Amino acid sequence: MSLSERDSKVIWHPFTQALSAKPPLGIIRAEGCWLYAEDGSKYLDGTASWWVNAHGHANPYIADQIADQANKLEHIIFAGFTHEPAVLLAEKLIERMPGNQKRIFYSDNGSTSVEVALKMAFQYFYNIGEKRNKVIAFQNGYHGDTFGAMSVGARNAFNAPFNQLLFETIYIDSPEKGNEKESVEQLEAAIKNQDVAAFIFEPLVQGANGMRMYDSETLSELIKCCRNAGILTIADEVFTGFYRTGKLFASNYLSEQADLICLSKTLTGGTLPLGVTAAPEFIYEAFLSTDKHKTFFHGHSFTANPLSCRAALASLELLEKPECQQSIEMISHSHLGFFKEIEMHTSILEIRQLGTILAIELKTNEERGYMNPVSEQITEFFLERKIYLRPLGNVIYCTPPYIIKVEELGLIYNAILEFLN
Repeated sequence: MSLSERDSKVIWHPFTQALSAKPPLGIIRAEGCWLYAEDGSKYLDGTASWWVNAHGHANPYIADQIADQANKLEHIIFAGFTHEPAVLLAEKLIERMPGNQKRIFYSDNGSTSVEVALKMAFQYFYNIGEKRNKVIAFQNGYHGDTFGAMSVGARNAFNAPFNQLLFETIYIDSPEKGNEKESVEQLEAAIKNQDVAAFIFEPLVQGANGMRMYDSETLSELIKCCRNAGILTIADEVFTGFYRTGKLFASNYLSEQADLICLSKTLTGGTLPLGVTAAPEFIYEAFLSTDKHKTFFHGHSFTANPLSCRAALASLELLEKPECQQSIEMISHSHLGFFKEIEMHTSILEIRQLGTILAIELKTNEERGYMNPVSEQITEFFLERKIYLRPLGNVIYCTPPYIIKVEELGLIYNAILEFLN
């Protein structure tokens, strides 16, 4: 019996309507940018396996680092204990943070890193005696699938069954081209509400919203408006962090920086789960008290797992090597070149590119967005050509591992052009 057949009897897959979905591919190993299936075929991973893989699958250096750590300390409770990988990773991240972040709080994934940031923001004001319980967020954003993260994301098919259980959020338009003035005006109107605790955003790129992009200048203005009003700001860098946009953080493009920064995905190079919420000292100090009620009562069984922290340290080391930086630059230039080659194609509604992100929005007769049925056609077309691209509705996007070769990118570009034609 194949993996797919065995899977169908016992597994419940994410973001999958099992009644209509085709059986999942059984993958038995992976190397570099390639996924090897049980039937002997192989597939080029053009999305870095949900935006996490930076250095190629089964990267030997990261694997060796994890194995070495497993023989020393695999895990320990992080309340009352600490360990070298967690401390060293926090030190290195703080050195590289774009703002005034001085404290690292560990969790398990992107959703939990956002959940932590929201709870920090709410409790910060609670601890200093101010009643603030509202959040401002961009329309059509996505911040994860836990309840707090859903509450500040778009109200759509993803969370419709839970809408009555989510807390109230004030939504404003993202400052996409031509909409900058309206976005600022909407924020200025929203912050007149005295009970706003935080403004959360995906810096420069709304990932799950079809890789929609907007400019850094207006986002910096929005952050400054919030700071002047005493409102905390949260940069959700879960997708954009670690050179996905061409710079270490998307926030590096900004002249104003967020107070709290959320990280995950590429943090460990795509090997193990880990989330980070980076906070400034003034927020941390609001939790220091002889009154134990002001403690931040949040944690996870696998908080600061040593194996995950060691993987993140290895990934960060590889990211900063000249050859990785050169590859990131190559991908960015290649994407831009392909952008210019196809931007006038009659099948394209809009094409967007930033760093290693390339997104092509197709013209269709259906409503644009995640639920557009053309996504199934796109997935099937590329799988037939042994390329894995997971479209966002009518948006084809490419976010490859940083080790991808020029000729492998060419395979993806040629397949995209074939689909467009």
